[in-house]
Amino acid sequence: MAFIILSVAAIWLLAYIRANLPVWTCVFAFLCGLRMFTSASFTGLWWFVWLFFLAAALIVNVPGMRRALLMKPLFRLFRRTLPSLSSTEREALEAGTVWWDAELFTGDPDWNSLLAMPKPELTNEEQSFLDGPVEKLCCMLDDWKIVASLRDLPPEIWQFIKEKGFFGMIIPKEYGGLGFSTLAHSQVIVKIASRSLTAAVTVMVPNSLGPAELLLRYGTDKQKKYYLPRLAKGEEIPCLALTGPEAGSDAASIPDTGIVCRGIFRGEEIVGIKIIWEKRYITLGPVATILGLAFRLHDPEHLLGNDEDLGITLALIATDTPGIAIGSRHDPLGVPFQNGPNRGKDVFIPLEWIIGGHAGVGQGWRMLMESLAAGRSISLPSLSSGGAKLVARVVGAYARIRRQFRVSIGRFEGIEEALARIAGNTYVMDAARAMTCGAVDLGERPSVISAIVKYHCTERMRIVVNDGMDVLGGSGICLGPRNLLGRIYQAAPIGITVEGANILTRSMIIFGQGVIRCHPYVLKEMKAVTDPDVKHGLADFDRLLRSHTAFVLCNAARSLFLGFTGGHLAKAPTEPARRYYQTATRFSAAFALTADAVLLTLGGALKRRERISARLADILSHLYLISALLKQFRDRQCPLEELPLLQWGYEESLLKIQDSFAEIFDNLPVRPVAWLLRLIVFPFGRPFAGPDDRLCSRVAGILMEPSPLRDRLTAGLFIPTDLSDPLNRLEDALRKVIAAEPVEQKLRDAVKDGRLDRGAEDALLDAGVRAGVITSDEADFIRQATAARREVIRVDDFPHL
Repeated sequence: MAFIILSVAAIWLLAYIRANLPVWTCVFAFLCGLRMFTSASFTGLWWFVWLFFLAAALIVNVPGMRRALLMKPLFRLFRRTLPSLSSTEREALEAGTVWWDAELFTGDPDWNSLLAMPKPELTNEEQSFLDGPVEKLCCMLDDWKIVASLRDLPPEIWQFIKEKGFFGMIIPKEYGGLGFSTLAHSQVIVKIASRSLTAAVTVMVPNSLGPAELLLRYGTDKQKKYYLPRLAKGEEIPCLALTGPEAGSDAASIPDTGIVCRGIFRGEEIVGIKIIWEKRYITLGPVATILGLAFRLHDPEHLLGNDEDLGITLALIATDTPGIAIGSRHDPLGVPFQNGPNRGKDVFIPLEWIIGGHAGVGQGWRMLMESLAAGRSISLPSLSSGGAKLVARVVGAYARIRRQFRVSIGRFEGIEEALARIAGNTYVMDAARAMTCGAVDLGERPSVISAIVKYHCTERMRIVVNDGMDVLGGSGICLGPRNLLGRIYQAAPIGITVEGANILTRSMIIFGQGVIRCHPYVLKEMKAVTDPDVKHGLADFDRLLRSHTAFVLCNAARSLFLGFTGGHLAKAPTEPARRYYQTATRFSAAFALTADAVLLTLGGALKRRERISARLADILSHLYLISALLKQFRDRQCPLEELPLLQWGYEESLLKIQDSFAEIFDNLPVRPVAWLLRLIVFPFGRPFAGPDDRLCSRVAGILMEPSPLRDRLTAGLFIPTDLSDPLNRLEDALRKVIAAEPVEQKLRDAVKDGRLDRGAEDALLDAGVRAGVITSDEADFIRQATAARREVIRVDDFPHL
């Protein structure tokens, strides 16, 4: 028994420290020798054991023998079975950069490097823009009029947006743009989204994945100098035409074609491109003057070179070019931002309209993937965060103001549960948005993280608005100027669908792309296996596979240790949230181990096991969300009053991580591997239960009372000052209702004691004043609060519909 314990301890220690092969060999030799000398007799079996050990030691430690006998057969097997990657698949995998997601794949994230990242902050100029033009734009917007009657932004809003440079936020000042940071772009969208989704989408799209972004990264100097100033001033309205009837989520299968040929353009014969296409769901398409078009380019006459299929290409085309049909509109769930189809029939354009000129031929897919990596991490998360902040502000106030059974509905536990989710999810979304914006401003183009924040912000927005509608009840389902949530509720599925449908994003992209891009070894091993120089590839494969094996063993040892200790001994910054860092480290190690185990047991079949991929994506996503929460908490100097929100987000993510692990272990086809993983990751069972009732009550309470914390949670909203505005009426009623509550308590106590008779409010107030229970001023407080409350809970009605 002692020998077994010693052997297990030695193996665990070697794995934990990532010992190299000679060290493993020496330790195994020592253990064999120790066992032999402590055994009762030296039999012939020991000669066989030593011969086997020496042969194995030679094979694994002598590079030539190891490669010939072990690595070469594995190398050939991987080379034969590894599915070939198309050029579009390879470009998608290599698009963007890896950042904190790669740290989470190591199993031992460096928290100090994350915390050392500068806190995202606005410049004075950016803040002035928010306080000036953005504030004024929000004052000008009447969302009910825009949606219910105009079905578009009014002309004065379009003009204001153009004149003030809203379309040129990402365009550098040298080209006439505002040159704002990613964070500023995001904050602008958050604020506008809290006022009008139609306006927010209109401003968002030109500054996200569109011609401006593509020109900045890949355009020729001539293209930049011509188009960027015009886009910045709003002289051109851009759109990007990618999606079509046969190419939605599978955008790489674009059927739209361009043929390199000779033709007449503006009276002159040139070599150009004749294009046929059909696109749909194109935002700003109906009013666009410049169309960014994705199509597959062919050169059958070899006018540009020897290749015939030149690949996906992007071009900028004026929408008044002959052959283009554009202008009709879709109706995306009643939210009237400009969106519609367009078509082109034998549209002939010059080659210089290709983004990047001749160098951009066939580079369109790479351009799109790299631009999407940045744009997707900003636009929809900002839109979702702005909507969630508005819901939190509105529903929290309404829950305190609205009464049933003589009690504020926010005091009912069922309502508290919904309010806690609203507040907690809003806090999580804002943390993820801010940290990701900070990374993009530092030069990252995080393709995997952009998918994570897009998915989770839009999904959580749907949860938040659903909870908000449940709390508002009848006032939430009656549309009208007073209803601040109805249009957000209608629009929630739009964000779920666009820029990568959420089902596909979760089940295929986050982990499917992440495990290749972010894993320390997988992409390198794939490149080694496909290296045309077989000798060089085999040498790289040998080195990488040895390191990968040590990595897996280390994560197994660390996961077991952290599981037994609950992560208490993991390295972590010293602060109030220290335990949160330690637990996240524990599950990072477990995630890295499980990811490798899944790759080993499923191999290429993982591509078809989308449920398992989705659960691994959930674990990676929630580790990122916990990281964002911890980063935000540190950036704000660890304010103790925020701990309930931090704890809610942390515990909610831990529960989701735990459940995802359990579902993976329940469904792995190789059952012994699943049993072993379960024992390593959860040696004492599943310890996490999510936020408890007391915590939910504390979090819900944050929304129902004016405070600096409530203001911080909903920071960035447009808060109107006019009492005719429904949001300001809510804020005014909330203050009055809270001020009246102590006076109301005096009356209740008097009724309970028998000093006053229960009756209608006016009679009770008069009786309370006559009895000296309250003063006349206090009675006025209650009357004002009652009037404000009744005004807030009113719903719209119309003489004709």
